[in-house]
Amino acid sequence: MLDKPPVRRGKKQAGNALLEASFVLLPLLAIMFAIMDYSMAIFLRATFQNAVREGVRYAVTYQTMSGQCQDASIRQVVKNMSAGFLNSSHDSLIRITYHPPSDLSQTLSGVGSNASGNIVEISVEDYNYGWMAPLMRTNTPLNITVRAADKTEGLPGGTTTPPCR
Repeated sequence: MLDKPPVRRGKKQAGNALLEASFVLLPLLAIMFAIMDYSMAIFLRATFQNAVREGVRYAVTYQTMSGQCQDASIRQVVKNMSAGFLNSSHDSLIRITYHPPSDLSQTLSGVGSNASGNIVEISVEDYNYGWMAPLMRTNTPLNITVRAADKTEGLPGGTTTPPCR
């Protein structure tokens, strides 16, 4: 058996291999970043949806944290359930509104708006998620908005006055 000498490649062939690798690597990386970006956006939306759902559960039972009124307690519950994505700088994104059960287009405010039987709606609105790898050189963030609502229960312990808002 005769051993054949190894085939030597010229400089042009080595350059072709680098060019071919870049043709494969760049689309592959773009697809990987897109998968990670969309996965993160879906994860954020699901996390915020769970957080506002837990905030509504907390609100309908009139619970409050010590030293806080009901709205501040609800905001804290939503922030605690958001896996650290919402912090004190995002307080303005967490909205708490009350509606009478007869007309959901009407918004109640002031003392007693959180009375028994009203509808409480909690939302995280316009959370900006900046893409890791913006496609087509755009830097427009994705706005995430989630909502949850439920009817408030009767006041606990036979009290007639709801907690402060």
